[in-house]
Amino acid sequence: MKLPLILAIAIAAASMATRAQAQNYPWCAYYGDGNEAINCGFTTYEQCMADVSGIGGFCQQNNTYVPPSAAPRQHHSRKTS
Repeated sequence: MKLPLILAIAIAAASMATRAQAQNYPWCAYYGDGNEAINCGFTTYEQCMADVSGIGGFCQQNNTYVPPSAAPRQHHSRKTS
């Protein structure tokens, strides 16, 4: 009875697992003196500063940030009658 339950849990866990993706945001928080941890998940400098406020650290622009490409604009032709 335990084997089917363990197998079902393993299959469910494997199906929910996703690949880790790098955070693509323009600002990074460096906690402490910058060697403890880094979180590059901030869209604004203000968000980043609010996160490190009171716990120590600093914010710096993410040098690996790649802005999302804009969707191609569709050209609409005008019908002439």
